[in-house]
Amino acid sequence: MNLNLIAALSTGAIIGLSVAGAVILAAFIIMLCMVPLRLWFRALVSGSHVSMGKLIGMKIRKVKVQDIVLSYISAKKAGLKLDIDDLETHFLAGGNVDRVVKALISAHSANIDISLETAKAIDLAGRDVYEAIRTSVVPKVIETPTISAVAKDGVELKVKAKVTVTSNIHRQISGAGEDTIIARVGEGIVTTVGSANSHKIVLENPDLISATVLSKGLDSGTAYEILSIDIADIDVGVNIGARLDIDKAIAQKKISEAKAEERKSMANAQEQEMKAKVQEMQAELIRAEAEVPKAMAKALQEGKMSAMDYYKLQNLQADTQMRKTIGKDETPKTNKPKA
Repeated sequence: MNLNLIAALSTGAIIGLSVAGAVILAAFIIMLCMVPLRLWFRALVSGSHVSMGKLIGMKIRKVKVQDIVLSYISAKKAGLKLDIDDLETHFLAGGNVDRVVKALISAHSANIDISLETAKAIDLAGRDVYEAIRTSVVPKVIETPTISAVAKDGVELKVKAKVTVTSNIHRQISGAGEDTIIARVGEGIVTTVGSANSHKIVLENPDLISATVLSKGLDSGTAYEILSIDIADIDVGVNIGARLDIDKAIAQKKISEAKAEERKSMANAQEQEMKAKVQEMQAELIRAEAEVPKAMAKALQEGKMSAMDYYKLQNLQADTQMRKTIGKDETPKTNKPKA
């Protein structure tokens, strides 16, 4: 009886131990899947300890654990006082953790005062915070495209400039970017060249453009501070003033030709109108001449005109017709030159 009891207890113990072992093994396997032990160990030996609970929490929240842990290790090695929760929060907000940490390390090395919150805000604003820190240490050169400007004498100048800028960290969030700098410098070049009485003045003194443009405070409201503006190249373009004068002369010529054509058309129309009036008067004359025989016949019938008067009138008409014929046949005699 005792032996059977002991055997039953032994069997139950063995089964319990087996179940417990299986549970422990399953938990260990799950822990291996959930916890990146390599990252945990790497952070531990680097002096940037991260608890397994935080690693598991980040894994559950679908955070890129490797990026955050490696950035945290780099920050700690550089002597920055950061909390890994701040990096995770920035990642969840859509920021670039690696870029922010690199920017903070560069700023710390260059003794630039910038807080973690400022760096995160600059990154979330869409600016490259690491590039901004690097530009504040090493100035950046912005090259403008070719800018066309016309002096008062009508000659075009094509100018290219190089603008040396440094980042203004405190204006990175709300300040304007490179496009605004280029646009303002271009506007200043056009104004300076346009106010010159002759393009030769600008060619002889290109630093006049730099001094005038630099004095306008073009970096106001931008994310940069302009250190210098250097004229890289100046080329002489076309003489726009002469071209405008030519175009104006051509336009005036066309206007004069149009007016002359209009006057010619009016003269032709007036000539045709006079011809029509002449033909109308000739027709009236013919109608009047056709009435003369009728009037003469009526006068003869009524006794108002005698036969002698009629013959005298016929003789007068014949004499007049003869003189007209003689006048048409006569041509003016011209003196021929002697050979």
